[in-house]
Amino acid sequence: MIVESPAKAKTIKGYLGPGYVVEASVGHIRDLPGGAAEVPAKYKGEPWARLGVNVDHDFEPLYVVNSDKKDQVKKLKELLAESDELLLATDEDREGEAIAWHLQQVLKPKVPVKRMVFHEITKDAIQNAVRNPRDLNQRLVDAQETRRILDRLYGYEVSPVLWKKVMPRLSAGRVQSVATRLVVERERERMAFRSAEYWDLTGTFATGQAGDASAPAGSGAGSGTGAAGDPATFGARLTTVDGRRVAQGRDFGSDGRLKDQSAVLHLDEGGARSLAAALENTEFAVRSVESKPYRRSPYAPFRTTTLQQEASRKLGFGAKSTMQVAQKLYENGFITYMRTDSTTLSDTAVSAARSQVTQLYGADYLPDKPRTYAGKVKNAQEAHEAIRPSGDRFRTPAETGLTGDQFKLYELIWKRTVASQMKDAVGQSVTVKVGGRSADGRDAEFSATGKVITFHGFLKAYVEGADDPNAELDDRERRLPQVAEGDPLRAREMSVDGHATKPPARYTEATLVKELEEREIGRPSTYASIISTILDRRYVFKKGTALVPSFLSFAVVGLLEKHFGRLVDYDFTARMEDDLDRIAAGNAEAVPWLRRFYFGEGEEETGAAATAGNGDGDHLGGLKELVSDLGAIDAKGVSSFPVGEGIMLRVGRYGPYVEGPSQQEGEPGQRADVPDDLPPDELTVDYAKELLAKPSGDFELGTDPETDRPIVARDGRYGPYVTEVLPEGTPKTGKNAVKPRTASLFRSMSLDTITLQDALKLLSLPRVVGVDPESGNEITAQNGRYGPYLKKGTDSRSLESEEQIFGITLEQALEIYSKPKQRGRAAAKPPLKELGTDPETERPVVVKDGRFGPYVTDGETNATLRRDDDVETITAERGFELLSEKRAKGPAKKKAPAKKAAAKKTAAKKAPAKKTAAKKTAAKKTTAKKATKTATKTATKAPAKSAKKTATKSTAKKTASDKSSEE
Repeated sequence: MIVESPAKAKTIKGYLGPGYVVEASVGHIRDLPGGAAEVPAKYKGEPWARLGVNVDHDFEPLYVVNSDKKDQVKKLKELLAESDELLLATDEDREGEAIAWHLQQVLKPKVPVKRMVFHEITKDAIQNAVRNPRDLNQRLVDAQETRRILDRLYGYEVSPVLWKKVMPRLSAGRVQSVATRLVVERERERMAFRSAEYWDLTGTFATGQAGDASAPAGSGAGSGTGAAGDPATFGARLTTVDGRRVAQGRDFGSDGRLKDQSAVLHLDEGGARSLAAALENTEFAVRSVESKPYRRSPYAPFRTTTLQQEASRKLGFGAKSTMQVAQKLYENGFITYMRTDSTTLSDTAVSAARSQVTQLYGADYLPDKPRTYAGKVKNAQEAHEAIRPSGDRFRTPAETGLTGDQFKLYELIWKRTVASQMKDAVGQSVTVKVGGRSADGRDAEFSATGKVITFHGFLKAYVEGADDPNAELDDRERRLPQVAEGDPLRAREMSVDGHATKPPARYTEATLVKELEEREIGRPSTYASIISTILDRRYVFKKGTALVPSFLSFAVVGLLEKHFGRLVDYDFTARMEDDLDRIAAGNAEAVPWLRRFYFGEGEEETGAAATAGNGDGDHLGGLKELVSDLGAIDAKGVSSFPVGEGIMLRVGRYGPYVEGPSQQEGEPGQRADVPDDLPPDELTVDYAKELLAKPSGDFELGTDPETDRPIVARDGRYGPYVTEVLPEGTPKTGKNAVKPRTASLFRSMSLDTITLQDALKLLSLPRVVGVDPESGNEITAQNGRYGPYLKKGTDSRSLESEEQIFGITLEQALEIYSKPKQRGRAAAKPPLKELGTDPETERPVVVKDGRFGPYVTDGETNATLRRDDDVETITAERGFELLSEKRAKGPAKKKAPAKKAAAKKTAAKKAPAKKTAAKKTAAKKTTAKKATKTATKTATKAPAKSAKKTATKSTAKKTASDKSSEE
């Protein structure tokens, strides 16, 4: 039996008898070539080789076995030779079906092959899946292959445009570029936003039960509650004055102006205070009481995207972290499969949930009939049920033995599942309107709303979070006093409140996932990897939980919108997803669709592939034509954005900077670097002027008496440094190029205090300390990436401080070299900050200063702080989250030269049987030679250690990353 991950294999192995061997493929075993080095020699001359797809021959893919999977493939072949049946037990989705197909093509089994599927890893589910295998679903394989080819064509054709016109090593992708555009467009809205100020009044009203209205609120019996625990005072907000509605935030546009001035009354501070004063002695009365029944039904069980959203709101998990933790829970048999579009629960799950409702909350909370939930996802293609606790009896969180993030996520899933089979929450919602006439004759009306829950139902088990931190949750009650129309009320207080409209909130991971799903862009199972990609590519960075676009993403999105408009059009991308679903359903053919998308043929067709052109859609050209002529793309233009008053923001190869107005025609203006972590909406004209007004970093320190060249100190992107200014006309490129001497400032130095003498000393490095009398090698003292050190030939020794570079003598240097070289770590530095005990590992967590900057550690796992993390402000929860993410990734892969050599030696012996690449058609041919039966048996009984080690070290992260192939 072959599954994807070692963890899953280990769990399943315990449910099967001794007649089964369970092994992992460790994700995909082959894929399109990742670069020129992976393209087999026989194809390197082909014009389509760089794509890995033969676009001229029905878009035939070129598959190669991944270099890190060759040992594992060899092991699988050896085990298969000793087996009498092969069960392909990969996940039941497109990716899982494709992995199974690739395994069958590469292993070429001579024994019967069966496809085994399950959606939870429990003993009953596994044994039932063994008894009920099915055939491979070729339609799912074709759909995954079409998607993979499409993403390869998109990524490999459009990304080079970004390299040439914006910056090297950038990437474009069918969904990642659209996701980035969403984040950029939200920032544009924030940049264009103009805030508006508005004021309103809130009155605190007392009923007759509140006693003397002159008594201060909250004192004595007068502020007590009335009958049945109802309050005797309540707050109400001013809603109308003389019949005109008082303006609220929703009445203002993004330009700061009222949308309809005639419909609402805009109160400024003076008007609000004046009205409050006029209402001081007004007699108020209840004008109306409207009561309505309140009912709230349970939320549907989790699917992939709702789990990601709720884990973000309630646990602070990123989408990627959520999926990594869920993967572990699934592989260890705690939950059902976590990549699903379905909200359906099996009969077994419904029975288990209803049983726990009765046990934990009582029969009063159990509805007469089981609840069912209709799917809301268009073209839902994952054929499993909702995410739920596994088994026919749900383990409570306390029964699982889980800890840390796994416990938190399991508890969230368990609560949601149980709550989905509970009764509605019911109660009453009440709206009370209060009116009175001010001293100056104005009619003022106030409104208050209340909610009383008489039966909490499912809210006893679970309350959904909200994206808006100020939003009122479903279980929040607001009690109002028992009043009737005409009842007199007295105002205890009139408070005047000022407000300002706020720009639209930035996306968080949860709200971006929600937006992508609502627009039907991409597949829910890939959203976590998409968000991870745009973060890793630095198109987006985090500020708290908010996703902030970088200036680089503005340049990339601007270029794509102007020259590849269709490719980042939201509707076009959604239609493309529909087309892929039609192919999966057998209602469309992959090759004609890909031909239209790439070559632009078949203009009579409809759908996304037939409208891949740019601009206004009149031209129905294909992708190839779009990327063929880049002359019309102004590289400087797409990376330049006006800030105002002649100041431009430019995205250069080394980061963003602002450029002031040119003082002379044809000459660039003054420039200043822009902080990488500055949110674009905070780059105002005033701030840009501030940056430009700062010293450019060219502090002229004087002239080097030996070279007569000016010496300046500068504040560079990687810190302060000193350099010499070369004479005009000095060649900077070519064979005769001259490079200026440059040296970073010591940590003890600053631009404010450095002198010419200091600079000349720095520029003189490396300093010759002397000559070793024994070896004759010169000993030098210099400053490097990891601090000050001595160097003698290839032997380097660290120095304790930068000052030693200029003060150490030959005798002291020889003494250092006379001692054995310290191979271990240097004495540990004291921590920068203590964060407390990690709830997952129960180890103390601290922040330390490392070689590559500050990091958090629990003594076993280290995690570098991200760009938006700060040592001073980092919280314990953030530190625990970084460590949890690092643990989820697993140990970094290490190169093993000895193993490589052995692998090459083995390969050399079996060169005729080695297969480096295979097209789909070629994969169906028989191999040239067969390994001898004796050799195969021997290898099977004692599998190569290197192959076993490779499989064991692979982690759930690798399996998860193989699940999505968005370029």
